[in-house]
Amino acid sequence: MFNLQQIFSVTLTLFAVIDIVGSIPIIIQIRQREGEIKAELATFVAGCLMVAFLFVGQSLLGLLGVDNQSFALAGAVVIFLIGLEMILGIELFKSDMSGSTGSIVPLAFPLIVGAGTMTTLLSLRAAYSLPNVLVGIVLNLIFVYVVLKTSPWIERKLGKGGEDILRRVFGVILLAIAIKLFKTNF
Repeated sequence: MFNLQQIFSVTLTLFAVIDIVGSIPIIIQIRQREGEIKAELATFVAGCLMVAFLFVGQSLLGLLGVDNQSFALAGAVVIFLIGLEMILGIELFKSDMSGSTGSIVPLAFPLIVGAGTMTTLLSLRAAYSLPNVLVGIVLNLIFVYVVLKTSPWIERKLGKGGEDILRRVFGVILLAIAIKLFKTNF
């Protein structure tokens, strides 16, 4: 049933795809725009999305007539736009200041659980046993929660200059990831 090697592989694969450490500049930007990040809400929504997609993702995409490549391309467009926001210092994703939805969109989806995470979950489901994939998801969600919860501390440690540099560097990286996703799936 539980296999430590499988759990380790799933956890590392999801950790690399989610890349919550690389998302720190975006998290800081969202927190500045929204006033706060609801770490519990974002983690819960991300977890629900991952588990739901693990169980019904392939069927849902098939029902909608969407193939994995189209799904990945849609995710690439969103990642590209987030990267542009970071580099150019513009706001494409308008925030709803009354509802503070930044913890859900774009944080929980598509940043934490984007097209890359969802397609990876489909691949992991095919390669590993379900309990091990679920444990890998939970371990990643714990790390995501810790990063989200400590984002004010991380921001203070980086300072304004460090934050600006990190935001632009990771903006370029997000653009590169989006272009790679586009090239791979077009």
